[in-house]
Amino acid sequence: MKILLVEDSSSLRRSISIGLQNLGFTVDDTGDGSEGLSMALTGDYDVIVLDIMLPSIDGLTVLKTLRSSHKDTRVLLLSAKSQPEDKVKGLLTGADDYLTKPFSFDELHARLLSLLRRGTLRKDIDNVELAGLILDMQLKTLRFGNKFIDLTPNEYKIVECLFTNQNIIVTPEKLSEHLAGQYDAVSKNSIEAHLSSARKKAKLAGVELPIQTKRGFGYMITQ
Repeated sequence: MKILLVEDSSSLRRSISIGLQNLGFTVDDTGDGSEGLSMALTGDYDVIVLDIMLPSIDGLTVLKTLRSSHKDTRVLLLSAKSQPEDKVKGLLTGADDYLTKPFSFDELHARLLSLLRRGTLRKDIDNVELAGLILDMQLKTLRFGNKFIDLTPNEYKIVECLFTNQNIIVTPEKLSEHLAGQYDAVSKNSIEAHLSSARKKAKLAGVELPIQTKRGFGYMITQ
């Protein structure tokens, strides 16, 4: 796993970098916001550990620029600010997690593992064609031949998550995160209801959604 660490404290940066490398991570690091932004935009990282207080460009500006550039790499913010409003601001800016200084290395490691387990949707494709169905990820539509299947936003998100994660079992927890984000949850019953509705709409268009329920595990695309 490849980590980008952007932290202006040289001692903390060195400590984190060495600790992560000893655990088998590949780590690129910098203490400058501008350089960190350039590395984040051009590099391929699994997680970016980003301090808020940085020289040249602050961490929140770096984060805003990444999200406006459609860079969806997981971001863990580091900050000495511990007030709830500071955390809310960071999360609303686009962070996936927020860790207050001082922190233990074990907690940082645990949070990184949690972020890495969530995975990401594939963003290198615009369309997915499967069993005669065409999922357009730009227009957010699903059609069968020339018939558009009128999905609600939540129904579409479920289908998108499954279509872009073929050949693996997608857990209800991953679907919930895709629907509501990290800091909210959608019940399994609600997911089942959305999926059932999507199946019915697909049948009306003359096609079966190729989604199989793996009881006790989640859902999987069948071909």
